[in-house]
Amino acid sequence: MEKRASAKKATEKAAKKAAPVRKAAAVKKAAVAPEKASAPVKKASATKKVAPKPRNESRTALVRRARRINRELAEVFPYAHPELDFENPFQLIVATVLSAQTTDLRVNQTTPALFAKYPTPEDLAAANPEEVEEILRPTGFFRAKTKSVIGLSKALVENFGGEVPGRLDDLVTLPGVGRKTAFVVLGNAFGRPGITVDTHFMRLVRRWQWTDETDPDKIEAAVSALFPKSDWTDLSHHVIWHGRRICHARKPACGACPIAPLCPAYGEGETDPEKARKLLKYEKGGFPGQRLNPPQAYLDAGGKAAPPLGATG
Repeated sequence: MEKRASAKKATEKAAKKAAPVRKAAAVKKAAVAPEKASAPVKKASATKKVAPKPRNESRTALVRRARRINRELAEVFPYAHPELDFENPFQLIVATVLSAQTTDLRVNQTTPALFAKYPTPEDLAAANPEEVEEILRPTGFFRAKTKSVIGLSKALVENFGGEVPGRLDDLVTLPGVGRKTAFVVLGNAFGRPGITVDTHFMRLVRRWQWTDETDPDKIEAAVSALFPKSDWTDLSHHVIWHGRRICHARKPACGACPIAPLCPAYGEGETDPEKARKLLKYEKGGFPGQRLNPPQAYLDAGGKAAPPLGATG
């Protein structure tokens, strides 16, 4: 009997000791639960930088959104213009050829000396290549560019009487002149609409999901179909200016972007307004532009002319 009673007491004692263990286990699980609940929050913040999925919008909705973006940019950049200094079609076509793989600013700092010495196609066609190379050295690839602008000038003299032609088919026959350069000249020297597909234009229209094409000619065709022909030249300026000042390749200033609500790629760049403002370039960031002799409308809007080559301070 005594053995049975002691065994019973031992069992009860063991049960009492086990109870707190089960309680502790329950407490431990409760302590772990908040960590599990916080996991989705961490995951959400990690996916913040991922580009949004393509919009499921109709053709009509795409056209409306694209045109609204252009209208908004026209209000932001009412003074948008070609950022190469030029006084005539010849200067514009030469400057545009020289702008390949360098900045418009560098071209603008270089061409005054070139046009002072060779003001006409006839002068540049007869130039000593070594002397031209020395002038063009700051633009990079100066030997190839020298060959292009001298060849271009000779073609103008021999085939077009020393005048820059105003037709696309004629312009693309000139050395160093493709569709992009031709449309710059047609739109800005002759007032004939054209879309300029440069690297900024290509990047932005794809970010905005106006097209998923990668070939410049196909991009030109796709975008031109979204707008009336009369808008093409100004559209090119608006997009390129936005790409240079706000929607940069590596660090787009999303938090300072005026068309953020219309952009499917919002969030790829800095979204904090204060940090984004520090990424703005040229006049939007309070700095000089790219032209030494910009239009008066640009200066009236607060823009600053670029310094000449060799200027300090």
